[in-house]
Amino acid sequence: MADMASTTAPAPTVGFDLDMTLIDSRPGIRACYQALSERTGTYIDADLAVTRLGPPLAEELINWFPEDRLAEIADLYRAMYPSIAIAATPAMAGAREAVDAVKAAGGRAIVVTAKFEPNAKLHLEHLGIHPDEVVGNLWAEQKAQALREHGASVYVGDHLGDVRGARKAEALSLAVATGPCSAEELRAAGADVVLDDLTQFPAWLAGYRPARA
Repeated sequence: MADMASTTAPAPTVGFDLDMTLIDSRPGIRACYQALSERTGTYIDADLAVTRLGPPLAEELINWFPEDRLAEIADLYRAMYPSIAIAATPAMAGAREAVDAVKAAGGRAIVVTAKFEPNAKLHLEHLGIHPDEVVGNLWAEQKAQALREHGASVYVGDHLGDVRGARKAEALSLAVATGPCSAEELRAAGADVVLDDLTQFPAWLAGYRPARA
């Protein structure tokens, strides 16, 4: 009976973060911040900013602009972003293979990100990564909303906020140490599994069985 249950268990829905999980967004975001600095005449340390990727855009902009201009500057940044950042941004090692592995197993792959959703979709289209759904504008615990809605049993991310989102959704938190948070920080935050990068994901997925199946 146990063998039959394992072979008939439904294929999982796996959620993925975007920045520093599926894509190395540092080159594109750095270039966009530099262009924003030139456009507005406001100093932005772009090299510092790209060490803090993960939280929503406004949480970075508040370091450089007054609060009453955040909405205006965020709109400007997002409008400039496609022509500057998309082509400059590569996929992370193993990203395409990770998404494809979920689909090959009969599961669904969704992307849940804090990034502005239209720009997130442009990145994925440009890089030839094809998830089943893309949900943007959600950060940390807010991601649980989309993960629950789509029935995700696993959420893959690189940030402590991703771990919190997975745990709130009661999904397994699989962390990759490819972003600003170390493997030790991710484990301490409660990640269930920590991988060096996504190249290790297909082998992990091959042995995964949803706990609630």
